[in-house]
Amino acid sequence: MIAIPGFGLGLAALFFLVLALLATAIRILREYERGVVFQLGRFWGVKGPGLIIIIPVLQQMVRVDLRTIVLDVPTQDVISRDNVSVKVNAVLYFRVVDPERAIIQVANYMEATSQLAQTTLRSVLGKHELDEMLAERERLNVDIQQVLDAQTDAWGIKVANVEIKHVDLDESMVRAIARQAEAERERRAKVIHAEGELQASEKLQQAARVLSQESGAMQLRYLQTLNAIAGDKSSTIVFPLPIDVLAGLGARTRKEAG
Repeated sequence: MIAIPGFGLGLAALFFLVLALLATAIRILREYERGVVFQLGRFWGVKGPGLIIIIPVLQQMVRVDLRTIVLDVPTQDVISRDNVSVKVNAVLYFRVVDPERAIIQVANYMEATSQLAQTTLRSVLGKHELDEMLAERERLNVDIQQVLDAQTDAWGIKVANVEIKHVDLDESMVRAIARQAEAERERRAKVIHAEGELQASEKLQQAARVLSQESGAMQLRYLQTLNAIAGDKSSTIVFPLPIDVLAGLGARTRKEAG
C-alpha cells in the first residue's frame, strides 16, 4: 500500500471544514424567537422556532425576540397647557408581532420605539393641564398608548400598555398647590357652615310658627329655659323676665283663686 504524502492532513482539514460549515449552518431558535433569513441580500423568509438550516455565505439570519419588552422612557421636561413645567417619566410595554417588518422597515426598532415614546409623551401631555396630569393619569396612559400603537404598526410592533410613573413638580409649584388645596378646604368649610346656618334658621322659623299658635307655649318655653340655666351653679346670670309672662301667671293665679 502506497502512502500519499499529505493525504491524511488534507482529509483532516476537509473534515474540520465540514464541521465548521455545519456549525454555521445549523441554528436553534427558542419558542419565543424567530429568524428573519436573507438570501443574497434579499428577504427569503421567517423561520423558527426549532432547528433550521442556513446555507453559509448565501444566507444570513437575524434573530428577533417575540416576548414583551419593558422599556423605561427617560424623564422628559413637559410644559402643560397652562404653562407649568413638570418632569415626567413612564414605562412602555411592547412586543414584535411581525419580525419581517421589524427588521426591514426600521434600522433599530428598540431605539426607534424609545425615541418615539419620548416625543409622544411630551406632545400628548403638553395638550393637557396640570390638574389633568395629576388626576386623570389612566386616561392619559390610554391616549399615549393609542398614539404609539398607531405609529409603530408599520414597524410590526404592538404597544400593549403605557404607564406614567412620576410627575415631578418644582418646590414652588408644590407650595402653590398646597395653598390652593387649603383655600379649597376653607371654602368648602364655609359653604357647609352657611348651609347649616340656613337649615337651622328654617327649623327655628318653623318652631316659631308652631309656638306662636299657642299663647302659653312661649311662656312654657321661657320657663324651661330658666330652669335649664338655673341648673348651672358656676356663674350668676341676670335674665330679664318678660311682662307677658307675669301677666299670664297673674291671670292664671286669679283664675285659680276665684
